[in-house]
Amino acid sequence: MPSPRLDALTVTSRDLAVSARFYTLLGFRFPDFAPDAKHLEPITGEGEVRLMIDERGLMESITGHPPIPPNHSSFALKCESPAAVDAAVAAVRAAGYTVVKEPWDAFWGQRYAIVADPDGYMVDLFAAH
Repeated sequence: MPSPRLDALTVTSRDLAVSARFYTLLGFRFPDFAPDAKHLEPITGEGEVRLMIDERGLMESITGHPPIPPNHSSFALKCESPAAVDAAVAAVRAAGYTVVKEPWDAFWGQRYAIVADPDGYMVDLFAAH
């Protein structure tokens, strides 16, 4: 049997339009979507891991439990350069979103930062030095 491969990561959202604006700051592109949409995915290329954003009520109706964002980073985004990490953090801050950990030069050889999406999911941003 072939090994499974990671295909998608999911976060939940109180407001898909607000979440789409946040993730757009990090470089994601979204198709047009209806105001009453319950599920949203950015445009991805063949074989790329997908980000799925589901409306909180939808996920609660499926699982029977209200979604709770983690208190640690749930996924990491590789940026093109250390300067791109700094620029993404600056864009997030300027748009009024939360910067959890300012960019720093990590001992493992990467520029690293952590931001939080509008619902509290933490996203790591990194680039090799």
